[in-house]
Amino acid sequence: MSKPLNIGMIGYGFMGRTHTNGYKRVPDFFPELKYKPVLKAACARDKEKIQAFADQWGYESIETDWKALIARKDIDAIDICTPNNLHKEIAIAAAKAGKMILCEKPLAMNAAEGEEMCKAVEEAKVPNTVWYNYRRIPAVTFAKNIIDSGRLGRIFHYRANFLQDWTINADLPQGGNALWRLDAAAAGSGVTGDLLAHCIDTAIWLNGSISDVTAMTETFIKERVHTATGQKQKVTIDDACAFLCHFENGSLGLFESTRYARGHKALYTFEINGENMSLRWDLHDLHRLEMFDYGDEGPFRAWKSIHVTDAGGDHPYMNKWWVPGLQIGYEHSFVHQVADFLKSLEEGKPCGPTFRDALETQKVCDAVLQSAKEHVWKNV
Repeated sequence: MSKPLNIGMIGYGFMGRTHTNGYKRVPDFFPELKYKPVLKAACARDKEKIQAFADQWGYESIETDWKALIARKDIDAIDICTPNNLHKEIAIAAAKAGKMILCEKPLAMNAAEGEEMCKAVEEAKVPNTVWYNYRRIPAVTFAKNIIDSGRLGRIFHYRANFLQDWTINADLPQGGNALWRLDAAAAGSGVTGDLLAHCIDTAIWLNGSISDVTAMTETFIKERVHTATGQKQKVTIDDACAFLCHFENGSLGLFESTRYARGHKALYTFEINGENMSLRWDLHDLHRLEMFDYGDEGPFRAWKSIHVTDAGGDHPYMNKWWVPGLQIGYEHSFVHQVADFLKSLEEGKPCGPTFRDALETQKVCDAVLQSAKEHVWKNV
């Protein structure tokens, strides 16, 4: 018999839907897990909108005050899908109430807030995780397994980019429910916290800690109308960011992100070059991992594309899905994170990335933004 885990969801936007889909699908494809998510309550300030969300996705009840949600005795875990400026207050309150916490990324507005959040969950000893979901895409997890096996040898380079084009329009306002990511008061930063944070988390997971950075940022449209005032205000987020770094293993890193790359909706790629082997991955072809193995002989020494769909072999997670050759997609990474979180509860182990893990990414983001501001190298 499975044990119910009652979920309290705060937020109903894009990430609220992806997380909820993960909770709903896990019991179907991971039936062996001891815990089964129950969509107990959804919460947001707009009663009409949160009721529509709850009705569509199957939540049993709603709240319009997150404090009331946290106070409920029938809620086991709080899922934070709010703008970044609300993460700290909600997470600390949830920890004090003894709730498990699943927090959307980035962890906080900055590392100082993130440290407070880490202390809160660690003092309360509540299970916690941050939704850096790209770790759970099978091809990315497979890359991690290959790297950890030592087959790449000494690592020389890591490079990543995350390119979008949705903010090029100068008439796009900043702020509000849909566009809070353009408002520094709600988001903390622009592409650094929104997109590069994903790249940094994956890089640290695959290649180890980053020691120092040098960065540049640019805000291409300096003023936008703010939805709260109807007036033009200065834009203080970064529209684009690029940085160089040193990893603690001696390798060099190159990262770039922008929302001004016309033709790119969500181009996230990474490549890692080692002494014996290179790997690269592309979100647009997320079920494939490309590999170059110098150990191959003669004409067979070339880039290869591994279709990471083998349900009967060593490809991560795929034994839960279809038959070889039939790929899965973006939404499955959230199913996998829910499954891993539930498994961690069974085993009494942390589910990475924990708040403490995500704080390391936050510190890199802070160093990147400070480096760009001061035009100097910054230690992490």
